Order: sequence, then C-alpha cells, then structure tokens
Amino acid sequence: MESNKHVTYITYLKVDELLELQQPLSDGPEHDELLFITIHQVYELWFKQLLHEAAALQKALEAGNSHRALALLGRMRTIMKTCVSQLDILETMTPLQFNSFRARLSSSSGFQSAQFREFEAVLGRRDQAGEDADKKTGMGMAEHLTEGSPARARVEAAMARKSLWDSALHYFHSRAAMPDAALQRDVTVQWEPSEEVQAVLIELHRNDPEAAMVAEAMVDLDEGLQEWRYRHVKMVERTIGHKMGTGGSSGVGYLASTLFNPVFPDLWQIRSKF
Repeated sequence: MESNKHVTYITYLKVDELLELQQPLSDGPEHDELLFITIHQVYELWFKQLLHEAAALQKALEAGNSHRALALLGRMRTIMKTCVSQLDILETMTPLQFNSFRARLSSSSGFQSAQFREFEAVLGRRDQAGEDADKKTGMGMAEHLTEGSPARARVEAAMARKSLWDSALHYFHSRAAMPDAALQRDVTVQWEPSEEVQAVLIELHRNDPEAAMVAEAMVDLDEGLQEWRYRHVKMVERTIGHKMGTGGSSGVGYLASTLFNPVFPDLWQIRSKF
C-alpha cells in the first residue's frame, strides 16, 4: 500500500493545478476577467457538490432515513445560500468592466452549464425536445449541449431516472399511503401537481412531525433555488440590461421566465389548504 506520508496541503488539494485553471482571454488581460472566471469556476464546484449531496439524499429518502435526509437537505440549502451570496461579489463588477471582455466569451454562456442542467433534472425538471421544450428557447434541457458529449449524456440520464421528488414520494409513502399513480408514474415526464398527493401531505403535516420536518426542509431547498434564480436574473439585468445572452438566449427575458416555478409544487399548494 502506497504511503501517504508525503501528502501535503498543496498536493492533496491539487492547488498548483487548480490555480492554473484561471486563464483570461482578453488583452492585458482586463482586470475583471479573472473575477468572472473565478466566480463561475467556483459555481461549478458547488454544482458538483450539490449533485453529490442530492444523490445521497435520494438514497436516504428511499431508505426512509429522516435524520440523514434532514442533514443533507440542510447542507444543500446552505450551499444554495452560498451560491446566492457569491452574486454580491459578481455585482461589484460594473457593466463597463464586464463589457471590456464580454466579446471574448463568444457563444459561451451559463446556459451551457451541464451541471446546473443536471441538477435541475435531478430535482425533477423535464424539458424534452418538441412540445415539451422550453417555451422561450424552443429547446429541451439537454439540447444546448454538444450532441454525443458526456455532459449531455449526464443530463439525459438524469431526466430518464427517478427525480428527487420521486424519491420523496417513496419516503412519504413509507409514512402514509401515497396514491399508486404517483408511485408508478413515468419518471421521464414532468410531474403534475396532484390533489390526492397533497391530501396525504396535509395529513403527514398534521400527524407526523418527522415527515413534516422533511417536507419543510424540501420547501427550504426549493425556496433557495428560487432565490438563486431571482438574484441571478437581477445580476444579469444589472450587468447587461436586456441585451441578448452570449449563448443566444433572450438573456434577462429567458431568466425571468424561470422565476416562481417551484420544483416541488405540491408542497407549496398545500399552504392554502390547512
């Protein structure tokens, strides 16, 4: 077995390699391009961590492990808060400062973040090609990514398997019987809110404090995602106004269309039924 006695902070964290990954393309380079690159690389690391936590969360929910699920949900919510707070740093960059290197981005766009698309799919989003495509872009979730690429394959795989909400339904079913239609549904299509499911969720809130805590922690996560979307759209509007996005999207118009779309709609709809 290889000895670890020569492992250091720098070698363990691959610090030298990490610090080589920030490579501005602008002439000079422009001072603010390094900040832009650093922030977005950090976001990709957090998205990787969110996917890691979500996979563990699905296992915990399907095993009926409330305490593990609550711990993971709490961590994911805290990561989302960190993602939101990083926008404060990005907003220290003025429109003129961003435009000094924006042309260097060419067609690259946050639209092409495969990990964020995968995270949305894990949570339950299912924008397929054709009739189910995103109404603002006419494209499915994976179609912004290169056909045949590993990134696109990961998003498509996430849309083809049970979502986090499907795992939550199995968890709630272990506490009180859920309708068969919810448990045996086609997981490749978008979930539609169900009054039958909502009736069970209301009973769990009234009679099962532990299950209610899990449900409320999922609402926390959902709210955190919506908070991220709102802050993101305002940051983009503050930086580029209503210009087209670099990836060909409508920019602020597209981002604004994603606001107030909860990923766990049933947990919100029961609020008016108590």
